[in-house]
Amino acid sequence: MTLRMCRFMSKTVIMSSEELLSVDYEVFGRVQGVFFRKYTQSEGTRLGLVGWVQNTDAGTVQGQLQGPASKVQQMQQWLQTTGSPQSRIAKAEFSNERAIDKLDFKNFKVVR
Repeated sequence: MTLRMCRFMSKTVIMSSEELLSVDYEVFGRVQGVFFRKYTQSEGTRLGLVGWVQNTDAGTVQGQLQGPASKVQQMQQWLQTTGSPQSRIAKAEFSNERAIDKLDFKNFKVVR
């Protein structure tokens, strides 16, 4: 794995040559009204991922993750098992997983 230093959002982060992935997700259970979006944004940012998260009319939370494959996999695990402290995750579904050449987003945002 090759590492390089990059400036990102006014801080230096280490980028690797690891394959970049993009994956869509939807989380079911008690995930609205429990700060799930805020915690998802925070965890995604902590892992160095970009993408978005939003509530749906069906009472789920959905979004897209992009970043190094190992970090995307860590976030998928977090979405399946952890979430926000008051959430109760019934299941998380992932779709459209694909390798990408570059990130489509600059940060991880909450869509309202």
